[in-house]
Amino acid sequence: MTDVRLDRRRLIAVGGCALASGMAGLVLPVRATGLAPTPSMAGGANNYRPGAPIVERIGGGGFWMTGTVRRAGDGAPLAGQRIQIWAHTTEGYESDQRSHGATLTDANGVFRLEMPQIVPAFGQPHGHLAYDGGTYRTVFLRPVMPSSKDKRLEAHFVLEPV
Repeated sequence: MTDVRLDRRRLIAVGGCALASGMAGLVLPVRATGLAPTPSMAGGANNYRPGAPIVERIGGGGFWMTGTVRRAGDGAPLAGQRIQIWAHTTEGYESDQRSHGATLTDANGVFRLEMPQIVPAFGQPHGHLAYDGGTYRTVFLRPVMPSSKDKRLEAHFVLEPV
């Protein structure tokens, strides 16, 4: 059996530590760091075409590019934001104009655009997305698919004001 006695010195030391750590939360305000902005990805801007048209679908479809757009800090969904999408697909190269299109986010900050199946380029099946609306900092993304057989790819933007 261990003899645990609190002499005055231990009581003051333990009490002082408890008081100091407990008081820190009361004296210093809690600061939320918020949602950090999405950085642009290397290679994301490859074959970018400014001003790609808003379309219902790119090509014949069969594959879905989806995602969300939120505001940095509070994470609020951003409605009406233009997201451009392009990729190397079964119907064309990512540099082809017909492989580019844009869509707008809905009231919940969600976007969806149907396009042809993405196929590997440089050994990786990947898509390209861009926010370039001007209100927020431009962001380019280049997400890679786990498998070239996947029928959808998600990408999420967190935007900060310019």
